[in-house]
Amino acid sequence: MSTGAPELLQEAGSAPAVEGESAAIAARSPLQLFWRRLRQDKVALVALCFIILLIFVAFCAPLIVKLAGARPPNEQSTKYFDEFGSPSGPGPGKILGVDDLGRDVFSRVLYGARVSLEVALVATALSVGLGVVAGMLAGFHRGPVDTLISRVIDVTLAFPILLLALGIASSCSLGSGCLRGTVKPGLSTVIVAIVVVNWTYIGRIIRGQTLSLREKEFVEAARSAGAGSTTIMFRELLPNLVAPIVVYSTLVIPQNILLEAALSYLGVGIDPPQASWGEMLAEATPIFATAWWFFLFPGLALLLTVLAFNLLGDGIRDALDPKAA
Repeated sequence: MSTGAPELLQEAGSAPAVEGESAAIAARSPLQLFWRRLRQDKVALVALCFIILLIFVAFCAPLIVKLAGARPPNEQSTKYFDEFGSPSGPGPGKILGVDDLGRDVFSRVLYGARVSLEVALVATALSVGLGVVAGMLAGFHRGPVDTLISRVIDVTLAFPILLLALGIASSCSLGSGCLRGTVKPGLSTVIVAIVVVNWTYIGRIIRGQTLSLREKEFVEAARSAGAGSTTIMFRELLPNLVAPIVVYSTLVIPQNILLEAALSYLGVGIDPPQASWGEMLAEATPIFATAWWFFLFPGLALLLTVLAFNLLGDGIRDALDPKAA
């Protein structure tokens, strides 16, 4: 008996500690749990740091170019050509070399980051917003509304993505643009082409999630309290759709960056002389054998940016997984 009492006391004494630990874990908010899981993913944190640095570089591109002593991105000069009149590589006064028009590659890579991030973020925000609204309407109302939206999604997805975006961008790149000049050639054309193509994917995802959530008890409670359809969708359903929206957004950003680069590479994206990584790759292709730096540096910037967003998206998806430890 004497040996059993301490064990009983020890077990009794450990119970409050376990309860206190459970209470501490339960007291964490979803945001705290998300950040705790994300911090454990070192690869995602490195990708996040790179993206933050990229945003800083893109925002401060004019200042960085000035501090580095580089020329403006659109300034042409034959001064930096070699004795054969060909573009010269990295060296004094030309950090990353010059292109076939004598423009500074370093400056154009920095300014190209601005275009890629602007197109990616704006196009992603618009396509996700349109897809979320369409998906919620289709999944919540069902019936004719669901049929109409679903058929539009099916028809849009039946087209090859790049060919559809190429057709839209080509038609809007001529004359005064599309929709009586509302969509003008250049940046707005690329954004519209990406939005028209990409809203369908998030729309289908949100429709499926909404079909499941509309049958939950909290929706029935909101209906019993007299809440209207709009109130239920945006106050009850939308907060429960944040996780898939965030995950999809982080994963679709690199796709939009690549799509913008592809359109610019094919000549229907950003209007010259505005710097774009895709447009720089297109210009560098014919002289790749003699001017490797003109192809390497914008290609490397595009590769690292897309890779960073993909790795961050994977990390966010794992951190938001409720089954994660």
